[in-house]
Amino acid sequence: MGSGKAGSSRLPGARRGGIAWPRMGIAQNGEPNGWRGVSAKGVLRAAACLAVLCSVDLCDAAAIEAKESTTSVVVRAGKAESPNYTLARQFSAALALAGNGAFTLEVRESQGSVQNVIDAPKSGANTVFTAAPSFIRQARRGAKPFAKNPGYYDIRSLFPIPFQTVHWVVRQDSGVHTLADLAGHSFVPGTKGSISERVTAAVLQVLGIEKKVQLIDIDVGAAPAAVMDNRVSGLAVAGSFPIPMVTQIASATPVSLLGLQPPELKKILAADDSIVAETIPGATYPSVDGEVTTVAVPAGAYTTTRMSAATAYALTKALWSQLPALAKRNPAWRAVAASAIPALGIKLHAGALRYYDEAKIAVPTAMR
Repeated sequence: MGSGKAGSSRLPGARRGGIAWPRMGIAQNGEPNGWRGVSAKGVLRAAACLAVLCSVDLCDAAAIEAKESTTSVVVRAGKAESPNYTLARQFSAALALAGNGAFTLEVRESQGSVQNVIDAPKSGANTVFTAAPSFIRQARRGAKPFAKNPGYYDIRSLFPIPFQTVHWVVRQDSGVHTLADLAGHSFVPGTKGSISERVTAAVLQVLGIEKKVQLIDIDVGAAPAAVMDNRVSGLAVAGSFPIPMVTQIASATPVSLLGLQPPELKKILAADDSIVAETIPGATYPSVDGEVTTVAVPAGAYTTTRMSAATAYALTKALWSQLPALAKRNPAWRAVAASAIPALGIKLHAGALRYYDEAKIAVPTAMR
């Protein structure tokens, strides 16, 4: 006799899953078995009950199988208001869509690139994080704020995301046509500690005019009005182009974008290994027809060797397949191309490399 616990047998007529089973008896060797005989109607009822239970069990099994076949990936970006967080949400949604249910991607806030790199050695296998490659190199050297940790050498590249490109914006009627012309003018370099402020300071120093430019420290939100009202000659801002702030200013006031000449660019890149040369295409902004050579802080999506090659391959392939759709939703993604892969600066994950080789995308030997 069963006790009614899981795995025990059940008596005829007992309930299973809330369904009452009819009592059925079949004579064996002409001997009654003590069960009541059943009519054709009873047999049909029993068959219907069995079909219901089987369909429920099959649905449950399918749900369990689907859940087990879905890979959950955590994406660590910057703070919610940061550009990289926005980009991470966009590429995560695109990757989930391209994966056709094979992946779920959860974007989580972080303190930014530095914290993402610090956390990488102890992150889970299915973790992707955004960062500037210069921070990974810095971490491997053990330079502050990083402590030496061999786990930093397990970090691998997946794919680039839009770079943070420095824009030097000036009014066309300011008389400023080159960066050297900023001498004697008022200029907003950007928020203290920002990419634009740091790079602008380095450029002015290379040009030898750091003490000749009147740098104005005002809130970034007030800077566009200061330019449009002619209270300053221009401003610096970094972001993925087209930057809405620059579009806003250029739509209200004719502006120019200042670029770097080859000798200046060479000196800047030699002095700062965190930046790369970048070109802003012509017609990106109103009144700016020609392309402009500037610098940018590259950024990418990274993981570690703990991620499986299959997952890294699928995520990388999904990003490139969804790139046209991403560019339609956010023009910043138009700047992402295979030519940006070398700027990732860190060896590629084996799964990502497999995709690039299949797609016949050239990869630097050092990144293989």
